Amino acid sequence: MLGMSGRALSFGVVAEAYERFRPGYPAELFDMVVTYAGQPPRTALEIGAGTGKATRLFAQRGVMVTATEPDGAMLAELRKHVPANVKTVQAAFEDLRPGESYGLVYAAAALHWTNAEGRWSRMAALLEPDGVFASFGGPVQLADSAVEEAVRAAQAPFLDSDGVPSPDGTPAEQDMQWPGTELQRSEWFADVQQSVVERRLTMSARDYVDHLSTISAYLELPASEQEQVFSRITQVLPETVEIAADITVHLARRRCARSV
Repeated sequence: MLGMSGRALSFGVVAEAYERFRPGYPAELFDMVVTYAGQPPRTALEIGAGTGKATRLFAQRGVMVTATEPDGAMLAELRKHVPANVKTVQAAFEDLRPGESYGLVYAAAALHWTNAEGRWSRMAALLEPDGVFASFGGPVQLADSAVEEAVRAAQAPFLDSDGVPSPDGTPAEQDMQWPGTELQRSEWFADVQQSVVERRLTMSARDYVDHLSTISAYLELPASEQEQVFSRITQVLPETVEIAADITVHLARRRCARSV
């Protein structure tokens, strides 16, 4: 098995598929961040920008976004789709050095790839006083429980699960989920809020399997096993599937009382 950093850097080989088959982010999400912040952020730093799904959400609404991404292939794909005023930097979160600060720092389905040690002090150092941190994402799941169970059975010989476990071990049934749990414990952040943007999408079985091909758990498998598991999954899917792609949003504000 690849280490977590290996999984985080596994997406470049499927950058075009990632862009095509991963869902984007709705305007409602931007509005939620602005409402929490009290005004639209002037500047934002994005952690693990991928192909720019969330970058567009903010940049197209006038925010000056600096998009950081450690994978060069993903960053090259991002540059095809974002406005020219987006600044791009090839770097992991841990490689960013305090210097310029931002009104907003955010991560879209990427924060779990960052190292826990020093995460929040480093995050606070990148924010302006009273700046806002946002994290959002969530699994894409089949809405029909019977179809979901059939897919689990089909993948079972190859994978125990295609998800990423909670980094701090928070159980799924707990009200406050990660990273809200860590933010609540952090001395650097306050006013932690958790919200959910509900989404239901319909796609063809083929597009759903192509979506699965961009998930790190499958990317870790040898090519021959990928082919087998996708064939098995295709056989149990109806022609079209409904997916639940709810976005869990965590917002927090940098504490002003500390010097970082």
